[in-house]
Amino acid sequence: MNRPQPPAVVPTQPAPFPEHGRRLIIYVVYDRRGEVEEYIPFALNGLRAHAAHIMVVVNGTLSDAGRELLTPLADDILVRENVGYDIWAHKAGLDRLGDRVAEFDEVVLTNDTWFGPVRPFGPVLERMDVLPLHFWGLTDHAREEVNPFTGRGDLPYHLQSFWIAARREMVQSDEWKRYWRELPEMPGYVDAVLKHEVQFTQHFNRLGYASEAAFACEDYPTEHPALFNPDLLLADGCPVIKRRPFFHFPPFLDRHAVIGREVLREVEAYGYPMELIWADLSRNVEPKILNADAGMLEVLPDVDVSYDATAPLRTVAILHIFYPEMTHEMLDRVDTLPGAYDLVVTTPDADRAARITALIAERPREGRSVDVRVVASNNGRDQSAFLIGCRDILLSDRYDIVVKLHSKKTPQDGHNIGRHFRRQQFDNLLDSPGYTANLLALFQREQGLGLVYPPMIHIGYPTMGRAWWANKKPFAALAAELGIRVPLDDVSPLAPYGGMYIARVAALRILAEHEWTYEQFGGADAYQDGGLAHVLERMPSYAAGELGFHTRTVSTREYMSISHTALEYKLDQLAAGLPGDMVEQIRLLRGMGHLGEGRLIDLLRLYANLHMPKATASIRKFVGRSSPLGQKLAEIRESWG
Repeated sequence: MNRPQPPAVVPTQPAPFPEHGRRLIIYVVYDRRGEVEEYIPFALNGLRAHAAHIMVVVNGTLSDAGRELLTPLADDILVRENVGYDIWAHKAGLDRLGDRVAEFDEVVLTNDTWFGPVRPFGPVLERMDVLPLHFWGLTDHAREEVNPFTGRGDLPYHLQSFWIAARREMVQSDEWKRYWRELPEMPGYVDAVLKHEVQFTQHFNRLGYASEAAFACEDYPTEHPALFNPDLLLADGCPVIKRRPFFHFPPFLDRHAVIGREVLREVEAYGYPMELIWADLSRNVEPKILNADAGMLEVLPDVDVSYDATAPLRTVAILHIFYPEMTHEMLDRVDTLPGAYDLVVTTPDADRAARITALIAERPREGRSVDVRVVASNNGRDQSAFLIGCRDILLSDRYDIVVKLHSKKTPQDGHNIGRHFRRQQFDNLLDSPGYTANLLALFQREQGLGLVYPPMIHIGYPTMGRAWWANKKPFAALAAELGIRVPLDDVSPLAPYGGMYIARVAALRILAEHEWTYEQFGGADAYQDGGLAHVLERMPSYAAGELGFHTRTVSTREYMSISHTALEYKLDQLAAGLPGDMVEQIRLLRGMGHLGEGRLIDLLRLYANLHMPKATASIRKFVGRSSPLGQKLAEIRESWG
């Protein structure tokens, strides 16, 4: 672990936390919306019994609703400019208290980067209270030979800064006061790590101050147990779990076999309210990253093992049928729904409506109402029919669940591809009565579950690595207009690419409340990437996430057998000839940029991106389109992004 060795003479003798001592907690909150996620009051409530005074420091802004959540649990709330990350927020809290800090026997500097208490705080605090220390942390990080943030030098051993508890002897020292008085500016996250987190422990250890970690990395099989071994920490009584394992770069976690799904199962077993985790992560993590980190694909059996028939969900199936000859096939699917459901069909004209009505009449179902609607326009196809033609249904409180299907043929892609895409959608949503019952049971178990739909289509389609296509910029603009602040995934969105899904009606409220018009969708020539229909196809999980609803992808066992083997082989072929593991291969390919068409100019650009990144960045920044050189490089710059 290589801890710094203390000098022979220490400035003050370390002391235990006194019986009936007073503990100050400074807890930092940051939320891009100025709100307060529900897991934060839960955390503060868990700390309340162990604190004489809780100060919450809010970086940025604080809404009235957020203040209302914090006020019953905090003795003081400080709202400040969002600069310097949580470190400068802690400094601001200490400065606000001034000489009053002397009233406390221990100061705990912590923040909102963890969920808890998963296990109780009491036993850990009692264990640490009796130790003669100057400061302590919940977890620590071993020394690394090469600093991963700089690529050179070492990363010192350090207590992790999300929880630093300092005793009176240290807090009253000149060294403590000088440290905070001379705290450097921290404009970026790496600055916060390198200028404070990895320096704090080493700095005070060298001055002679004694420290310990409640859950020391030397007792665990990795150098960073808070990220790599959260399940082992919880098993040993650690009261919190870091949020990072659920938003970190998925291939990096894959490299270390950190399985978020298994960790969350442990958290749930300890009784932590999982809805707090899902609501926070859904609002603040890129949906595709969360889907990967938390293992949110459900491979469901075709025999009902989980549906509770005593708690039925009010369900409406909304089918957009352009091809009446597919009516029976689609009814076969929705008829797998357990119990009663209502059927709404949209179609572009009266002739189709009459044919569809007659076909439905051939197969009545007890307890099912039928409403066949002729929409005012086919502009936008199933998207407009759903959001405009059925807006009244989506805004009503008549249903809990909506099933969205449409008569998909995709004839332009060829028979085999179109057939597979249709089956991929229909089978993974409504495969059999048992399968569909298990799918609806997911909504029964998880009140925060907003949507389920099949995984990304990749057989027959080059979606992998480019599924935003030309939709990302218009998507970002529309999301801003709708007030959706869920961060966008980088390469491809988490989305129902076939336009079919099963959703909790409440999760679609942002999309349903907006007053769309058929004119916005344009005619048949507008039904392409960059058009509103294709943008909206990618929107549901982000709109649901803004409201705190999470998404799960679902698959039959049969489809997973087909999909996984094809995907495994394709990934194996892509990785061939590239050095390193998957993380290094991804970094190499992303660093090279778009491969283009393999022309000489493409190869020169790839070389420049890899070996002269600063020069290429300067070209992108300073060469304008109006100059001759800028005009020459405009096409290349587009591929740089």
